[in-house]
Amino acid sequence: MEILVCVKRVPDTSENEIEINKDGSDIERDDLVYSVNEWDNYAIEEAIQIRDNVGGAVTVVTVGDEESEEVLRREMAMGADNGLHLLDSAFDGSDGRGIATILKAAVEKGNYDLILTGALADDGAGQMGGMLAAMLDYPYASLVNKIEVIDDKKIKAGREIEGGNQEMSEMDLPCVLSIQTGINEPRYVGIRGIRKVASVEIPTLTAGDLGIAPESVGDAGAKVKRMDYFMPEMGEGAEMLEGSTDEIIEKLIEMLKAKGGIK
Repeated sequence: MEILVCVKRVPDTSENEIEINKDGSDIERDDLVYSVNEWDNYAIEEAIQIRDNVGGAVTVVTVGDEESEEVLRREMAMGADNGLHLLDSAFDGSDGRGIATILKAAVEKGNYDLILTGALADDGAGQMGGMLAAMLDYPYASLVNKIEVIDDKKIKAGREIEGGNQEMSEMDLPCVLSIQTGINEPRYVGIRGIRKVASVEIPTLTAGDLGIAPESVGDAGAKVKRMDYFMPEMGEGAEMLEGSTDEIIEKLIEMLKAKGGIK
């Protein structure tokens, strides 16, 4: 089975203190530590496990600048077979539809049975998998937490729905799935794996290579533009508890009792 996994390089919120720049047009990006989007890691792990069970290959693809190559190499060190870098200044400033347009062109350049994305790979909008599937006219499932391969033409995709129930859907291949965290446990990436892929050539494709009109993507083609970043104002009634962990727990229990939350 040929599997394509879409990944994105994002600021690592566990390693950074995110601040908004002075004019409110973006976050401060100087000196940020970056990593692969968390949900994408689960998608890669699932793709690797499927490949190991049924055969085939895993290709990891990203749309981004030169520095985005690092996330491709990381996922290749994790076990992906190939990397594909979609790199062109014409892509800068693309909105969700623009990114999906670029990825669609990359999918059509290959011969993939299954396309995976992270459930929240696009600034939390959760739109990329659905957009890509619609453009390709492929079956789609979101928030997938289980995949069963039936044969080379069908799979079963599981989703957790309201009430904690599990929904299983049989889907024709090729299809697009957005992967939820918790579907697996992503493997550790060791130094040996990183060294193994350090010198592997990763193909790059430009707008021209993909047959994309530059004016249809990037700033020029964006139908949605981010106008402002701001911190929400602190509402009334919020109280920050201070002290040791035990002291905070004790205070919290007292507050819950006082408000009737527990008896």
